[in-house]
Amino acid sequence: MRPDPMTPAEPTEPPSNATLTPAARRRNRITAVIFLVVVWMLLWGTLSWANLISGLVVAAVLLAVFPLPPVTFAGRIHPLGTARFLLRFLSDLVVASIQIAWMALRPGHVPHSAIIAVRLRVNTDLNLTLAAEALSLVPGSLILEADRTTGTLFIHVINVDSLDEVEKFRRGVLELEERIVAAIGSPEEQRRVRERPPPPLDLEGAAA
Repeated sequence: MRPDPMTPAEPTEPPSNATLTPAARRRNRITAVIFLVVVWMLLWGTLSWANLISGLVVAAVLLAVFPLPPVTFAGRIHPLGTARFLLRFLSDLVVASIQIAWMALRPGHVPHSAIIAVRLRVNTDLNLTLAAEALSLVPGSLILEADRTTGTLFIHVINVDSLDEVEKFRRGVLELEERIVAAIGSPEEQRRVRERPPPPLDLEGAAA
C-alpha cells in the first residue's frame, strides 16, 4: 500500500463526554442544532415558524438517535464567513436542483455515477459533520460513509462522466470545507486549510 501524502489532522480521537465541561457540552449541542436548522430552512427556501419548528425537531432527532461522538467546537462564529457559506450553499442548492431536473428531462440520456473519496484537511467531528450534511442536502450527492480516523468522506455522485469531472467535484468539496472553516473555524484550523494543499486525486477512490 502506497503511503498517504497527508496525515490526519489532530485530534484524530475526539474528547469524550467525561472530558468536556457541562458548559462546553451545551455549547457544542447548540452550535450543531443551529447549523442543522439553518441548513434545513435553506433547503425548504422559506422562513416560517413551521420550518423552524420542524428543523428543530429534525435536529433533535438526528442528535438523539444517531450514536455520534461529542462534536467539539474549538473556534467561533465569523459573521462574514458564515454569510459567504450560506449564500454559496443556497446558490449550489439552486444550481444542482436545476441540473438534476434537466438531466431527468433529457431524452435518451443515461447518467453515470461515481463513488468519490475526499479527504478533508481539518479532521474534526464538527467539520466532518457539517461538510457531510451540506453535501447530502445538495441534490446529486449523497454521503455513503465518513471515516473519522482519516477525515475522509465517501460520496455517491450522479452525472459524472470523466476523471476530470471527478477531480472537479473533489476540489468543490475541499472548497466547501474552506468555507465551513472560514465560517466557524479556529485560527489554527484556518491556518491548516491555507497551508495544506489538496491531496492528489486517488484514482482508487473513484469508482464509475
